[in-house]
Amino acid sequence: MESINLLDATAVIGLMAAVALTFNILFGMLLSCAYKQIPLWKQLPTWLKRLSLLDLHNWTAYIALLLVGLHPTLLLLDKASKFTWVDVLFPIHAPHQKLEVALGTIAFYALIVVMITTQNVVKKRMGFRTWKTIHLISYGTALLFIIHGIFMDPELKDKPVDFLDGEKLVAEICGLVLAMATILRYKYYVNKQKKRLG
Repeated sequence: MESINLLDATAVIGLMAAVALTFNILFGMLLSCAYKQIPLWKQLPTWLKRLSLLDLHNWTAYIALLLVGLHPTLLLLDKASKFTWVDVLFPIHAPHQKLEVALGTIAFYALIVVMITTQNVVKKRMGFRTWKTIHLISYGTALLFIIHGIFMDPELKDKPVDFLDGEKLVAEICGLVLAMATILRYKYYVNKQKKRLG
């Protein structure tokens, strides 16, 4: 019974991380709109514009990092899963769903890189342009983590994915929102480059 509870907790923590990452990206996009006074920003409600988007963006990043780190830690406590730290850190050794585990591990490493390079000391040494380029990894990081969540069997029995399961639906909605956010961000970047060159 204990192992089922731990596996459930692992899945729920992973889902919470996916939601936190989604909000983090959205707050980051709103923050960018605010800095650049994009027309979308002017159309937002006043109460939203009064929020400290930078604080919300930062806090959701730290919460996401904590949850993403806690997610495999709970899995390790479940003896029936047969996962070890080696399996989590180097998923080629994972006892179940190596590819899916690898996506989660890559997302975790990428999130750490984004968080380290966001610290003021590191950011100043790298320069704004380099930092911004690395910071854009966060879009792919969040998408990778959500894809990991969608295709991973929460019971670790390698069963086919039930895409209509409640938890999977939440992850799928997060993935859809993030995919749309990524496309919008890419279009904005392309338009900005065209204006710069033209």
